[in-house]
Amino acid sequence: MALFRSDPTFYPSARLAALAPPERHAFVAALNPNGSGLHDALVTVDVDPSSTTYGSVVGKVEMPNAGDELHHFGWNACSSALCPYAPHPHLERRYLLVNGIRSSRIHVIDTKPDARNPKIVKVIEAEEIATRAGYANPHTAHCGPEGIYVSALSAPSGDGPGGVFLLDHESFEVLGRWEVDRGPQSLAYDFWWHLGHDTLISSEWGTANMVQNGLDGGILMNSGYGHQIHIWDLRHRRHRQAIDLGKEHQMVLELRPAHDPTRTYGFVGVVVSLKDLSASIWTWHRDNGKWTAKKVIEIPAEPADPEKLPPILKDFKAVPPLVTDINLSLDDRFLYVSCWGTGEIRQYDVSDPFHPKLTGSAHLGGIVRHAPHPGHPQAPLNGGPQMVEVSRDGRRVYFTNSLYAPWDRQFYPEGIRGWMAKLDTNPRGGFAVDPKFYVEFGELRGHQVHLEGGDASSDSYCYP
Repeated sequence: MALFRSDPTFYPSARLAALAPPERHAFVAALNPNGSGLHDALVTVDVDPSSTTYGSVVGKVEMPNAGDELHHFGWNACSSALCPYAPHPHLERRYLLVNGIRSSRIHVIDTKPDARNPKIVKVIEAEEIATRAGYANPHTAHCGPEGIYVSALSAPSGDGPGGVFLLDHESFEVLGRWEVDRGPQSLAYDFWWHLGHDTLISSEWGTANMVQNGLDGGILMNSGYGHQIHIWDLRHRRHRQAIDLGKEHQMVLELRPAHDPTRTYGFVGVVVSLKDLSASIWTWHRDNGKWTAKKVIEIPAEPADPEKLPPILKDFKAVPPLVTDINLSLDDRFLYVSCWGTGEIRQYDVSDPFHPKLTGSAHLGGIVRHAPHPGHPQAPLNGGPQMVEVSRDGRRVYFTNSLYAPWDRQFYPEGIRGWMAKLDTNPRGGFAVDPKFYVEFGELRGHQVHLEGGDASSDSYCYP
């Protein structure tokens, strides 16, 4: 008799996931920014230090259509399938759901049997998402116990509300809109959850019409971008609470909850403050049955010669950090923060989530610095640390340098040359940039990274 067995890359707890063998391949969603007729791609990078092709692109699958603007993506299934109430424990981590934020297509890509030769097996068209869920511009994909959750920036018109919809785990059919009662929520961006507490958290950026032509100064200065996080009843799909971080805190983006399901806190990054161009990190947490948030990190802007700044920043005479991504190690100890504007990657010890301590810093690229990679000291870089991914054991951190094509043009008008770099971390804190790992993508620009077998932003766990 055949027996269903769980995928060996599913782990009951983050502790056990951290003991897994190291990753051999990384998958990177890559944009081709050079005009119509040129296609985006999902590329495979060799991240095995013992390999002769270490630090090289070893696979690529091009999208069948031009103009997708590949952005974020996620696995079809992960460790959440081991939750006690999961109806699909027999699934395997095999397919990547790769979102086109501009085209509203979702590409289902099979990474087996050969990670170096992934293949597109299905394309979910914008019309299906619009008809069945009422959404467009898919952004983040997370594998949940009962389906694949996808956030969307907009309605099909390009205006609000944005929200979340579900795909079937196996057929990848669009099931429909997730929200039963959305309350006051309108703007959307990221989402994640505390599975053991039946709570979903969502954040805010802007609708497609607010972001797809670049940062709109009028919207920004009128505090029109997102400045709230939302608390939801996960099982009943109902809005429960909005937490306003303050209108001056514009663009509340990546959410990183604690991986230990007994811990009811997490971290969220804010791109910019209208008061002083600083960026910030906030800790949300539950307090006497209610949820609240506290600013725990503030990163100041750096004064700069206006002649070295792009037009959008000249009048400010400063470079904002522009925190556009954060990531949390599986042991909930280290938080990594990307400062895309200043070109800095930071590590904080967040063992005490309310009093983080800076434990590591490095510069690569940056609007003014153009800091070089240590393996190529004569070559100044542009772009800066942007999407950041952490290995399951926390010993390796990968990051790329492109944010979003229309925003790339505003802050790096010379044109971003796509690259990927890696940090080797110290378990006690601190890190070093790996001088042997530096990937250039040619005409492509890398954005989000996921690791074969899972990583710090792929899985959620139901056991401590």
